[in-house]
Amino acid sequence: MHMKLATLAAVLATTFSANPALAQSCSTKGTGPTYPVTKKVDQTDNYHGTVVADPYRWLEDANSAETKMWVDAQNKVTQAYLAAIPQREAIRQRLTQLWNYERYSVPGKEGGRYFYTRNDGLQNQAVLYTLKNLNDEPRLLLDPNKLAADGTVALAGTEVSPDGKLLAYSIAASGSDWNEIKLRDIETGKDLPDHIKWVKFSSTAWTKDGKGFFYSRYDEPKEATKLADVNYFQKLYYHRVGTPQSADTLVYDRADQKEWGFGGRTTDDGRYLIITTTKGTAPKYRVSYKDLSKPDAKVVDLIDNFDAGYDFIDNVGSVFYFSTDRKAPKKRIIAIDVSKPAEANWKEVVAESADTLAGADIVNNQLVLEYLKDARSVVRVVSLDGKPVREIALPGIGTVAGLSGKRGDTETFYSYTSFTSPTTIYRLNMTTGQSTVFRQPKVAFNPADYETRQQFYTSRDGTKVPMFIVSKKGLKMNGQNPTYLYGYGGFNISLTPAFSPANLAWMEMGGVYVVANLRGGGEYGEAWHQAGTKLQKQNVFDDFIGAAEWLVENKVTSPQKLAIGGGSNGGLLVGAATTQRPDLFAAAIPSVGVMDMLRFHKFTIGWAWTSDYGSSENPDEFKALVKYSPLHNLKAGTCYPATMVTTADHDDRVVPAHSFKYAAAAQAAQAGSAPILIRIDTKAGHGAGKPTSKQIEEVADRWGFLSRELHMNDAAVTAAGAK
Repeated sequence: MHMKLATLAAVLATTFSANPALAQSCSTKGTGPTYPVTKKVDQTDNYHGTVVADPYRWLEDANSAETKMWVDAQNKVTQAYLAAIPQREAIRQRLTQLWNYERYSVPGKEGGRYFYTRNDGLQNQAVLYTLKNLNDEPRLLLDPNKLAADGTVALAGTEVSPDGKLLAYSIAASGSDWNEIKLRDIETGKDLPDHIKWVKFSSTAWTKDGKGFFYSRYDEPKEATKLADVNYFQKLYYHRVGTPQSADTLVYDRADQKEWGFGGRTTDDGRYLIITTTKGTAPKYRVSYKDLSKPDAKVVDLIDNFDAGYDFIDNVGSVFYFSTDRKAPKKRIIAIDVSKPAEANWKEVVAESADTLAGADIVNNQLVLEYLKDARSVVRVVSLDGKPVREIALPGIGTVAGLSGKRGDTETFYSYTSFTSPTTIYRLNMTTGQSTVFRQPKVAFNPADYETRQQFYTSRDGTKVPMFIVSKKGLKMNGQNPTYLYGYGGFNISLTPAFSPANLAWMEMGGVYVVANLRGGGEYGEAWHQAGTKLQKQNVFDDFIGAAEWLVENKVTSPQKLAIGGGSNGGLLVGAATTQRPDLFAAAIPSVGVMDMLRFHKFTIGWAWTSDYGSSENPDEFKALVKYSPLHNLKAGTCYPATMVTTADHDDRVVPAHSFKYAAAAQAAQAGSAPILIRIDTKAGHGAGKPTSKQIEEVADRWGFLSRELHMNDAAVTAAGAK
């Protein structure tokens, strides 16, 4: 494929197919905000014969004084605009009220102790507690709120030694993916000197004797550019308690494979270290193991190609149980005896079903299986030879998480949530199958006032796609309902029902909340995922646009009342939908989005996303990418929806340059008076570990922005805030 510069406009134009029947008038009445002047530079790149301009390349340098001045200037414009919205303060106050409820994690048990986190309501970070008996008074073990006065240091992970004596805990500062691991004596509550750095995308796996653990790390980066430099050559190490990190033992690496990543897990019986090797974000793995009972045992490759996903569940002696999509796109359970590992000897324990297998563990010598049935949870228990035992009764259409433990445990815990049910923690008796409430929060609202319905609609190519529509009861189909359509559509990630005080506040304001289960996600297995990747990525945008069209055609809302939102890959979704159908939406909020589809692989872990997106370095994939890349499909003289781009200065997953460049280009292209703003948070990252206070402020800005741009009923918004 060799295209001349003159043909680029024609290639880009093929992605825009506005429906005149839905088109909004391009209003130039009034004046939008006055934006800072963003300089353009003469930067071009030649992609397989096509020359593409990149005039805002200088914004990729987040450390330059010039970029920092631009960030400050943009934030001043955005904050001034938001401050002039009279309902914003009332919304913030109501969000604070709704957020102020107890939230618990699913308990885990190790060494005769239970561990779980609790947030009393408005704490910036959840606090870790332990107790020996479920009826005991919980004892505070670790309060992350004391690690930083502003709550920007978060607990990123915990792992307790098998004897229950030591806690390995990971912390992340300002939302960065970089973690540090520290050790705490559980009895005394005091930290040990051990300090592990440069950890990223890692588990922590203790040996049975509690003398050390396995973890994954990268080489030490350059301090000045650690939030942007590409991450290659991950390595798996063993750390022995009481020794410096410099003495850690390298267990596994591949100097010939810079893109391979390694995750270590020890079996509950302590005999094996399971090493799962990944390449990018594709759910296709290699699996190796090391016999820890033999001091000089070598790492043995059990599955030595990337042909499918293999999620290790547990072992019974030399028999390893896996959940896999090998010859089963919706997954099945297999058993592999490592003494005779050839595929001809694999045994199918649970066959693929019509529903998607989303999780599995062995508890009480039984397999506990979580399935997704049209994006909602179903839990089934079967014997180790696959015979049905029971289905666990759930409260309604919702999502469960947890259901883990050890093979000999007779109990497990799980959480249940739905769009209108705050997350409740249940204890499941594995002998009787009965669930009892362990912790149930109380939120100041009446769930009976709201309803959830699941609607299937037809996408552009005839595919049936589901979406959840949540609102107050008695929704009037008059086309006047302010509606927020949310989506993701990528990386095999499933969007399932979940409670959110933010979304509850939106519905109190009279809004409708909609979640579309787009291709590219994992709701219907690997085939559904693959149908939204690489050369088929346009399917994801078509699905999202199809959801919006259904909502308009069925008078749930109208283009003048419809907003779209999404984060990360969902930010890309919003950017692509905005550029392809600017007539269909009144407002758009792309958060921490991947906006430059030609250069995403050049920063931090972006190279790993080529398994979903493809790469501009491949001619055919470049042709697909340039057709939908949000940054490259903004067209001068177009009336775009009111847009508030959100990002953060410490986002080292999707570097903020994506949002910087997109916002600058969108401001330059906008022909109408609708605002194009960018909200740049400080001491924050991609989203994980964000303090409660920052979450509330961000949501207040989001709903405040939409209340103005969708011309929401002032009385309804104010009344919601006054509750």
